[in-house]
Amino acid sequence: MTNLALQKIVYFCHVWSLIGLRRPLIRHKFEAWEFGPVLPYLYREFKSFDRSPIKGRATEIDPQNGSKRIVSYSFGVETEKQLQEIVAFYSQMRPSDLVELSHVRGGPWHSTWNHGGNVNPGMKIDDSLIAAFYSKVSSPFSIQ
Repeated sequence: MTNLALQKIVYFCHVWSLIGLRRPLIRHKFEAWEFGPVLPYLYREFKSFDRSPIKGRATEIDPQNGSKRIVSYSFGVETEKQLQEIVAFYSQMRPSDLVELSHVRGGPWHSTWNHGGNVNPGMKIDDSLIAAFYSKVSSPFSIQ
């Protein structure tokens, strides 16, 4: 999986968590970048792979000793089940298709990117825009 595909799949995991579980998956806001929604910290973590498949895990600094360690995570059963369905669905798509899906006219990225002003780094995509738009869209998989 490339960084581009990862960004879009994580975005759709967040989208469907807002809709299906009625809570955000990620506390940070996605930003509207040229190729769609991006979490800057996730982008920076894997940017060294450029367009090549990611061949490593996300790391963080261990506050006890200052060394790098693999990021750990834990999700509840309901969230884990939903994430498996979402990742299984979207990971079958080409990155260009994921970009196209995230760029849909009138969608959250499109509305933020085409806001009528200058395009600036750091344009945040509000979760309320995501929820309002995707609550009107049929889920491509079971989210209940």
